[in-house]
Amino acid sequence: MQPRSAAGYAGDVSPHLAWDWVQAGEAVLVDVRTDAEREWVGFVPGAVPLAWKQWPGMVMNPGFDEGLRAAVPAGQKVVLLCRSGVRSIAAAKRATELGLVAYNILEGFEGDPDADAHRGRRGGWRLHGLPWRQN
Repeated sequence: MQPRSAAGYAGDVSPHLAWDWVQAGEAVLVDVRTDAEREWVGFVPGAVPLAWKQWPGMVMNPGFDEGLRAAVPAGQKVVLLCRSGVRSIAAAKRATELGLVAYNILEGFEGDPDADAHRGRRGGWRLHGLPWRQN
């Protein structure tokens, strides 16, 4: 379970490695999905909710930089989670520009769509049995 190298940020990590780092106090987990996604699909208890883009319209969150700086103490890594591991790459690149050691969590919260275009059956935080809740 080693990070994979990536261009523009520290690397990509498996959901399990990200969770190990969070439990060990080595990283802060930031969920960059929209508020609506976290509310309707589920969330990781203890993760920092900080949308990269906001619903509706998927407009950039103007408070992202400030929220990220406030969430991640000096010297800690940040692991970023989105639905499928795409927005979290963009967020990891931005976090790196802000001077943070940032990792993208592979597969995201829901994983890739299956042959029927349904998520949650091909990878993802939930499928791996990691902690999550639903309202």
